[in-house]
Amino acid sequence: MVGWLVNGVRGCAKNRKGYNYLQTCNLVNIKLKWAKDRVLDEAVAGQRDLKAAMILVSLISSSPETSVPIYRLRLHRRQLGIPDELKLSTFIRRYPTIFHETFFPDSAGTPVPAFRLTAEASILRQEELNVLQQNQMDLVDRVRKLLMLMRHTTLPLQTIDQLKWDLGLPYDYQQTLIPNFPDVFSSVKLEDERIGLKLLSWDNLLAISHLQKNVGLSEKNIAFPIGFTRGFGLRRKCTEWLEDWQKLPYTSPYSDASHLDPRTDISEKRIVGVFHELLHLTIHKQTERKNVSNLRKPLGLPQKFTKVFERHPGIFYLSKKSDTQTVVLRDAFNGSELLEKHPLVDIRRKYGALMDKGLLDRSRGLYRKATDVKELSV
Repeated sequence: MVGWLVNGVRGCAKNRKGYNYLQTCNLVNIKLKWAKDRVLDEAVAGQRDLKAAMILVSLISSSPETSVPIYRLRLHRRQLGIPDELKLSTFIRRYPTIFHETFFPDSAGTPVPAFRLTAEASILRQEELNVLQQNQMDLVDRVRKLLMLMRHTTLPLQTIDQLKWDLGLPYDYQQTLIPNFPDVFSSVKLEDERIGLKLLSWDNLLAISHLQKNVGLSEKNIAFPIGFTRGFGLRRKCTEWLEDWQKLPYTSPYSDASHLDPRTDISEKRIVGVFHELLHLTIHKQTERKNVSNLRKPLGLPQKFTKVFERHPGIFYLSKKSDTQTVVLRDAFNGSELLEKHPLVDIRRKYGALMDKGLLDRSRGLYRKATDVKELSV
């Protein structure tokens, strides 16, 4: 059972009204222990390998060559997210239902591994491309809303790259998606000399959070859906604080919050709202914590802003699967299943099922003979 320890609780002056009231709701100091949620861990499991495999599928399918040499695939290793100690060729060979291995001789006559897609993977890739085309405007709107969350409606492309898998963007979105909307996006050079993506125009119809859509724009004291890990216990003081916190005014993540004192609960509720909205923009309602750690300045947030993930375990779950921390939005799930499934989620599950089949067949030795035979082609 998780214990919440409340130290030096300083509540709101309940009889005060208006701006002064908001600025005297001092931030409550809460310390808590992490509680494992096996059900939500199941929703995170396998995402790392699935992401890596689908990036490789994209790279191979977009290559003019029939088979892509392993040394060219290694150029993209950092984007795959697989463990440093794992050889890329070893990872690819785990999934013979996705990747077919061939060999070609180098200048010295030494066989060099190369990989192409299997027939099943090629069919699935075409289905994926069709879904991406059919949902192009949805993906564009996700990028627009992401930029609208930022103070200057601009983000470095490097930062968007870290989120592109979560947002459902194609791996090569900079070449295949963004150029199709020159009236929406513009490339700009940032102060640190990096290239950024800027939103050219604000859309009030998009500047409505997921919570506001469900509750209504007229509601000012919106409460977040709360759900704790089974067996999670709250002390009475914590329950009372949480009830008061939920009653605080909700500040839209798309509105200017520069007037809020970062040392207050009202400011923290706004930060929670920002990440609640950001996670709703992702198709799996989750992202690795490191993907949002560099958003402090673009979002205009205070130091240690990601502490809200620990402070609000009823809203966010921090999974520690795959040797990383993944932030999961609790209210987007019924058990381990998403309540709202984007068409790309079904495509990714089909890839996952094909990968699982390859692992099982390989464990039965069905591919042992095939991998021992070296095909030579010029």
